[in-house]
Amino acid sequence: MPVIGISGGISTGKTTFCECLRQVLPTAKFFNADGAAHMLLERSEVKREIHAEFGSCVFSSHGDLNRARLRAIIFGDANKKRALERILHPRIRRQWRTEAKSYRNSPNFFVADIPLLYETAGESLCDRVVVVGCSEKVQLARLKKRMSITAAAARKMIESQLSLKEKMRRADHIIWNNGDRAVLIEQARFLVALWQGQTWTKK
Repeated sequence: MPVIGISGGISTGKTTFCECLRQVLPTAKFFNADGAAHMLLERSEVKREIHAEFGSCVFSSHGDLNRARLRAIIFGDANKKRALERILHPRIRRQWRTEAKSYRNSPNFFVADIPLLYETAGESLCDRVVVVGCSEKVQLARLKKRMSITAAAARKMIESQLSLKEKMRRADHIIWNNGDRAVLIEQARFLVALWQGQTWTKK
């Protein structure tokens, strides 16, 4: 069955849309890149590479990674952001590529929630790409609330990614998430019905 890539901008609702897909496709296998990154940051070899790149300022005296400090650095310095991506992205890509490959012979869908799908050329591994979008005003409000940050800081985070407009231009399907969850799940049902009516060939 196909590999479906889910992407979009920060705080556009990718995770919520994936939750809707889980309701519609309870047997599907899901991969979450943010969750994978979170686990990778606990691995000793990853911590060593981060220490070499960022220094001890992003670690506590007990050796614990200060994620908030690391996040502040990477969203304030594009070079540091790329440095962290060089540490994490190849590992995440290998992980979800391996999982997707092993799931190819399954009768069920494989859904990969990857915020930086286009930035990492991950779309080449997908049969279809869905981009979850919303208006700039809604995105900004969600991000400010979620991260408890200023509008200026939220804009900086949004602008650090490939533009949502460009992601939507490249997508096979666009989900618009300015409304409530009920609207989102209806869009999920529509897409699943579309996919289930198609014949898929192996990549």
